[in-house]
Amino acid sequence: MYTRCNGLLSLTLALCSPCVQADDVGKVVDYRQGLMNVYAHNLTSMGNMVKGKTAFDPAAFAHYAEDLAAAARLDLLVGFPENSSNDESDASDTIWLDWGKFQKRYEALETQSAHLSKVATGGDVAAMKEQFGKTAKTCKGCHDDFKN
Repeated sequence: MYTRCNGLLSLTLALCSPCVQADDVGKVVDYRQGLMNVYAHNLTSMGNMVKGKTAFDPAAFAHYAEDLAAAARLDLLVGFPENSSNDESDASDTIWLDWGKFQKRYEALETQSAHLSKVATGGDVAAMKEQFGKTAKTCKGCHDDFKN
C-alpha cells in the first residue's frame, strides 16, 4: 500500500510537472521543501540517536529509516522544474546548470536510504550507525553542491 500510494503520487506529480506556470512556482517549491522537511525529520531523529543525544532505540531507528526510504522513493525531481527558483527557496541555480549531477545525487539518496532501511531491520546497531553515516553524507554532499 505504501509503495502503491507513493507511486500514484509520483505519477500524478510527473504528469502535472511539465505545465508549471509562473504562479505555480510557489507550489512546486512548497512540494520540494515539504519533502526535504520529511527527510530532515527522519535524519535528525536518527542522528540524535547516533550522536547519543537520545537513547538508541533500534525499533524507532528502523521506523525512521523506512520513512526516509519511503520519502526518497517519491519523485523529488518534479519539484525542480526549470525557472522554479524564487526567494522562498534555497535551491542553487547550479541544479539546473548541472541537472545530470543533481539527478545522480538524488538517485544516490534513494539508494542509500533504501540500504539504511534494510540494514536497520537487521538490528545490528553498529551497522545501522555506519549506514546512517553514509546516508547522511549523501544528503550533505547534495546540499554542499546545490543549496544556497
